[in-house]
Order: sequence, then structure tokens, then C-alpha cells
Amino acid sequence: MKTPVYNQKAEVIGEVDLNPKIFEVKPKEHLLAESIRVQLSNSRKGLANTKTRGEVRGGGRKPWKQKGTGRARVGSIRSPIWRGGGITFGPKSNRNWELKLNKKAKKQALFMTLSDKAKENRFIIIDKIELPAIKTKEVVKMLADFQKNVRDFGKKQLLVLAKKDDKLIKSVRNIPNVESIFANSLNVVDVMKADSIIALKDSLGVIEKTYLRNDKN
Repeated sequence: MKTPVYNQKAEVIGEVDLNPKIFEVKPKEHLLAESIRVQLSNSRKGLANTKTRGEVRGGGRKPWKQKGTGRARVGSIRSPIWRGGGITFGPKSNRNWELKLNKKAKKQALFMTLSDKAKENRFIIIDKIELPAIKTKEVVKMLADFQKNVRDFGKKQLLVLAKKDDKLIKSVRNIPNVESIFANSLNVVDVMKADSIIALKDSLGVIEKTYLRNDKN
């Protein structure tokens, strides 16, 4: 699959071949759904926490004697059926939300999302981005040019970098709906959330080296 290569001004300056093993993979809805579920579950943090009757303060003494009062027997005022008592089967912050998905399936799901973006011409290759300094305004101008010249560019972009570039990363981080990520850290959720993927040309080699290094086909 061939795709155009743009310069920083959103002008086509050439084209490049995309690896079919990554960018021409047929989608499987059940695998994509499972991959998203696993990633979101693994990123979940258990913040809700309730106390059991053993953790609630007070209630060490028996409220009244066991027999002779005519009232129901009670061992502690911190019983779950009492106001201010412990919570039965409540959420705990130490709950483990982790799910597992084998590496091959995880990689295939990523390839499917990248293939979908490439098929819809939403995987955009830029030769290079040069900034004289940390300038958010320069990146905003560049995105505006792509918005005019590229069909279905969308409002949310994911910028894929081959290596660390402090000037570019810091210039992007204050722009709403634009995120940066390294080519060796791509994931299904971030790719699917973006309307368009903007990848530096150098990042293609990093993607192939990272995700096809153990491929024997």
C-alpha cells in the first residue's frame, strides 16, 4: 500500500510503501473488542474503598447482655445492619482488575486499528517536523494546514514520534485533542480514539522493528 508523504506545510512531496503485514490486516471485531476491554481494565485504578465491620472504629464492647433484655442479641454496634456499621461486600481499593491477552493477539489488534486508519487515509506521514524552539503556535499552524488540505483530518490527532524530541513534545502538550506517543509504545485505545494518526517518516522503521522483530512469516 502506497501513501503520500507530506512536508510540514501539508504539501505532498512523495510517497512511501506501507508494510502490508501491519497496514493491510483484516479486522476481527471480537479481537478488537477484547483488546480494548483488557487495556481499559488494566489501566483501571481501584479508588473506591469501604470498611468492613472489623475496620470500623469502635464497637468493641457488647451493647447489652446476651439474654434477659427481650431484645435481639447483638455482638457489636459496628454490625453491618446497624447505622455506622461496616459494609458487607463493599468495594475495596486493593481489588485486582488485571486481565490478560496474549502478545500475538494484542499485536494483531493493533495492526487492525492501524490498517483501518491507513485504509481511510487517516494515517498521515510527515517527512520531518522542525521547530526553532518550543513553539505551540507553530504546531497549531501546521495542524491548521493539514485541516485544510487533508480530507477527514478530524479534530483529534495522535502524533507518532520515532525518538524523543523535547521541543516537539512540549509544543504539542498544551494543544487540546492532540497527543504524542513514541512509535514503540503504540496501543489500540489511543489509535482508535484519534481521528487521524500523524506519523513522522522515521517512525515507520521503528514500528516495523518493534512489532515485527519476532515475525517468521
